[in-house]
Amino acid sequence: MNVSETELEGVKLLTPVRHEDARGLFSEIYNAERFRRAGVLCDFVQDNLSLSRLPGTVRGLHFQAPPYAQDKLFRVARGAVLDAVVDFRSASPTFGRHCTFQLDARSGTQLFVPKGFLHGFCTLEPDTEVVYKVSAPYAPEADYSVLWNDPDLGIAWPVSPAEAILSAKDAAAPRLRDIPRYF
Repeated sequence: MNVSETELEGVKLLTPVRHEDARGLFSEIYNAERFRRAGVLCDFVQDNLSLSRLPGTVRGLHFQAPPYAQDKLFRVARGAVLDAVVDFRSASPTFGRHCTFQLDARSGTQLFVPKGFLHGFCTLEPDTEVVYKVSAPYAPEADYSVLWNDPDLGIAWPVSPAEAILSAKDAAAPRLRDIPRYF
């Protein structure tokens, strides 16, 4: 597995080895011991699947507050996304900074997002499926969003606000400066 550190401490890109032949491919996408050696030190308790039918679907920027905060291991099973991660750790020197990553099913690259980060994505292809592991179960009372196109964050999304397909919750989310610091 190839492990790449990012500009945001703790956020990692992990690309499993793929064994390809005339039949197709085989790849070990998760192995607890290999992930621990790569610095992913959490126990995952739930797997989630998200299907977005149309390109330009934006999901995020999401997080769960403590004590239900989640580490996430995110990968694209079909299609492609532009993924965005924002540092939400108050004491971090990179608080409020973001990184974006293009992830797709062809590469198999996965993104590890630790607790204390906002996370979201925009689909780039029709019928995009993402699969992700989380270290804490969904807790509606701790589920929050930050406005996906908050101008203070400056994320270069591949879709305009008029064209973005959003949930009502994400469309009405507050800006980062208007929410409490949970981390």
